[in-house]
Amino acid sequence: MPRKKKWSQDVTEHSDALDLKEGVFKSRSPRKIADSLKHSAEASDRRKSSPFRSAMSMLNFYINRAGDQLSGSRRATLEKAKDELRKDYGREPKR
Repeated sequence: MPRKKKWSQDVTEHSDALDLKEGVFKSRSPRKIADSLKHSAEASDRRKSSPFRSAMSMLNFYINRAGDQLSGSRRATLEKAKDELRKDYGREPKR
């Protein structure tokens, strides 16, 4: 009997706004994750907001849905990917 997918997995795989590269969130490099999300967001003609917001939303969605299933190192990598996206779009926090 085939295993039923969770709705969140379906959203990640078939987002109406972004066509994500296979395994984008599995990379160990925050830079590669950010670059892939940025490329997907900028290439999409279906997104409803800015490329930055679309990319950041998909990254946050993935982090939030994974929840406690993420190891500390994976969560740290994904949080660093957020920082990389902010740098790419000139959205670094003011200090």
